[in-house]
Amino acid sequence: MRMYDLIYTKKLGGALSPEQIAFWVRGATDGSIPDEQSASLLMAICWRGMSTEETLALTLGMRDSGARMDLSAVPGLKVDKHSTGGVGDKTTLILGPIVAACGVPCPMFSGRGLGHTGGTVDKFAAIPGLKVELSEAEFLRSLAETRFANSAQTADIAPADKKLYALRDVTATVESIPLITASIMSKKLAGGADALVLDVKCGPTAFMKTLEDATALAQSMVAVGKAHGMQMRALITRMDAPLGWAIGNALEVMECVEILRGEHGDSELAQMSFRLAAEMLVMGGAATTLEAAQAKVQASLSKGTALETLRCFVALNGGDAQALDDFSRLPQPGQVLDVLADRAGYISAIDGRALGILAMDLGAGRRDRNDILDLGVGIRVLAQVGQKMEKGEILFQIYAKATEIIDSNAFLTTMAWSSAPVAHQSWLLAVIA
Repeated sequence: MRMYDLIYTKKLGGALSPEQIAFWVRGATDGSIPDEQSASLLMAICWRGMSTEETLALTLGMRDSGARMDLSAVPGLKVDKHSTGGVGDKTTLILGPIVAACGVPCPMFSGRGLGHTGGTVDKFAAIPGLKVELSEAEFLRSLAETRFANSAQTADIAPADKKLYALRDVTATVESIPLITASIMSKKLAGGADALVLDVKCGPTAFMKTLEDATALAQSMVAVGKAHGMQMRALITRMDAPLGWAIGNALEVMECVEILRGEHGDSELAQMSFRLAAEMLVMGGAATTLEAAQAKVQASLSKGTALETLRCFVALNGGDAQALDDFSRLPQPGQVLDVLADRAGYISAIDGRALGILAMDLGAGRRDRNDILDLGVGIRVLAQVGQKMEKGEILFQIYAKATEIIDSNAFLTTMAWSSAPVAHQSWLLAVIA
């Protein structure tokens, strides 16, 4: 088998066989196929696309390039969630404990943040002492004892993805839907869950800017998962402003704990997290209808079992569970400064990407993978889209290093204003099953 033939076939729009795709993935991973040939095939795929069968073959080849988790020792259907991410997206810290408290095992592997979007691993790292890279034995113990396990993805899971993503990053082929699908789903299938709920973000601050593109990605991932025999469901959710009031790692932990306490229940972050959790409960067999699942979600909050599950998870994995009740034990900023509205009116838009970059500049995010985060810094967003503000009211509170000089204008320019009320837009755009 020659790599040249694979490139030529795909260049002309032909389909690759599972054997051809497996040959490529093995060679790309072990270095026997030169990077320039892999890059050529990636570009051909980007232009010509892949069928569901091809995408599944690529997904399985990438999955099988490394280790796979065996969760069979833990009783019950295991349900995972994946989000395509965005500024302030912290749903995992909320829905994971809820789902586990309702009796469904929730195994999750998460990533670190890079650029203007935060990573779930970094948010958990803001809890003092919490081990965020679990061994397989530690992961299984956490899942068995608390029904919730979250760990940074280990290097031995889908190493082909790391290799091919690095090539995609430098060859302008990141946006290909089959390649995105294989990248995400290979890691999810290697994680060992029986079912997966997807949260595909859509909007100007999301990776998928249009509903058409977000739908295509959701349908692709659902099709691949189902072809493998996995239960799948995807929610397409609006992402045009920060999700929730907190941007920054310790701040986001605080917001999630407050929601698990029963606060902010009408916020979009809470409603989105509750809906995703309910979908997971239905898929995991804990409820037969979405309405019954939503009632279980609310019961886990009112009875305190969801927050207690998070406490148990933190304590079991070396973290300071008291920090969930006493936020002074979390990383703290050197100073807190207010940014005041320079006019009166209605907030018509908030540039989440710009705020994410400003939070990164404060030290809450990484420009480079080797950057060390300041887990105590970030931004509290006190104004929401549609809210009426008076001149002089607080729009943002900036949590910064003691020596940081804050340019209030940089934050003011992330807001768009209207003199008239702004129509409310639903956070849920579509459901793909």
